[in-house]
Amino acid sequence: MASPNIPMTPLDIPTYGLVSLGGVVVGLSLFAWDFSRWWVSHKKRLALKSLRQLAPFLLCVTYGTLLILSAGGLIGAAADWSLWGTNQVGDAVLVYGVGGTRSDVTRSSHLALTPGGHAVVIILTVVIIAVSSRRGFRWDFVRGTLAGISLGLASSVAGLIGFLVAPAVSTAGDYVAGLL
Repeated sequence: MASPNIPMTPLDIPTYGLVSLGGVVVGLSLFAWDFSRWWVSHKKRLALKSLRQLAPFLLCVTYGTLLILSAGGLIGAAADWSLWGTNQVGDAVLVYGVGGTRSDVTRSSHLALTPGGHAVVIILTVVIIAVSSRRGFRWDFVRGTLAGISLGLASSVAGLIGFLVAPAVSTAGDYVAGLL
């Protein structure tokens, strides 16, 4: 059983919702890995063909951000556990790798998805599973999703995507579902 000060979902799954500097470092590192590989492999970076190759990764970053902003449930718990893992790995690298310290960089105002936004997350999960089942397992999807999960709650510019995407997705989902 979880500690009394840790929020619980209706399924009694603990939610932590905290991102450390190490988690942001991991998220930015994952983002930098794919972005830099894309950058050096394209001479005409603003050409439509080049941008189309970057789009799936950016969509997975957005999807990961939406996952960590989910209220809970099994999908939210998987995202929360992934955030915990990236926090631990990043903190270990900061402390033992370069002699840094662990610090909490979670945004003070928590964004939450509306019921329509949660519906969009489920639909996006189905789409990603369908694409992966057709085209095979893709590490760029995993890296992008983990980057989004790690950056979605950050209080810095790294967390800007969560601040921009969550209200738009929630409004769109509410509108499509007829909740508005």
